[in-house]
Amino acid sequence: MDDGARRPGSPAGRARSNELLGFTPDARVLIINADDFGMYHAVNPAVIRSVEEGIASSCSLMAPCPAAAHAMSLLRRHPQVPFGIHLTLVCDTPGYSWGPLAAREQVPSLLDERGELFTPDRAPALLARARLEEVEREFRAQVSAVADAGLVPTHLDWHCLADGGRDDIFDLTVALAREYGLAVRAWLDPARRKLRRRRLPVVDHEFLDSFRLDIDGKAARYARLLRDLPAGLSEWAVHPALGDQQSQVIDPGWRVRQADYEFLTSPQAVAVLRDERITVISYRDIQQAWSRAGRAELPAAKSAGHLNRSGGAQLRSSDRNIENGYRCGRSASARRSELPCKTASPDVVPDGRV
Repeated sequence: MDDGARRPGSPAGRARSNELLGFTPDARVLIINADDFGMYHAVNPAVIRSVEEGIASSCSLMAPCPAAAHAMSLLRRHPQVPFGIHLTLVCDTPGYSWGPLAAREQVPSLLDERGELFTPDRAPALLARARLEEVEREFRAQVSAVADAGLVPTHLDWHCLADGGRDDIFDLTVALAREYGLAVRAWLDPARRKLRRRRLPVVDHEFLDSFRLDIDGKAARYARLLRDLPAGLSEWAVHPALGDQQSQVIDPGWRVRQADYEFLTSPQAVAVLRDERITVISYRDIQQAWSRAGRAELPAAKSAGHLNRSGGAQLRSSDRNIENGYRCGRSASARRSELPCKTASPDVVPDGRV
């Protein structure tokens, strides 16, 4: 890959994640995750089409955002679409804001001097003051919103904060994921090393954030990145949207999103994946592997617990639910792209728009 990606250290002496997932050592395996689902309305149909008609394999939902209810209604109508929860502590669209799902008086350390969520450029200030118990309260509120909608996610990741931005936030998220029966996206070296020690699959190579690629010539760049994809597990975080009038009014990054959508749903993308014999998987595959590892490590953690400590909604993630979702997602992927598919993922690090 190139300047759109970051290069974590190699897992020397350890099996690559493609092997942990049951693939051969030379298999080139790729997760294409559509981030920011639910941010605003024009994102939502683009994400669904990118998964169902294009090459994207899963997505991540921003539960606090204004279009999250619409996104969740689409997920109920398209249960084959694997999705995670894009845990959100910042707001990055000027003039189109959202706030925490927890009561503001219960999460004051997550708010700026105006009582609003911090913007991504002020992530260091947020991370310097955020109290871990308030971060947990907000994360649980976001997962509860998904459970209350009758939906079962596959994984947890973060919006604009790579690996949560702080070691203790990452560790908290992993603990919550284990409680709920989910996987976690991990991209940077310290987090990846922690999970590799538990033989949990994480990306083997560079991660790609589509906001880091130039818009000009983006389709050709994507095609070249696919042709150069190394053996092992890789992940792309893409950000499709329709690029309509709403996008242009509220989102300074609308051209990035429109370019992503156009490539992800193009015949060129499908053809390159097929010609290169790249296997695209979703976070359901990663969740399945984490579930197996969790059963071996902690037999008592087979199913998820309460989403809050006061008897609120429950996210049921029993082995059967995970396996049923995995089969559904796998068959949809095979129909969608007709590609080879698996039969049997201390410094402050704000990270762009991911």
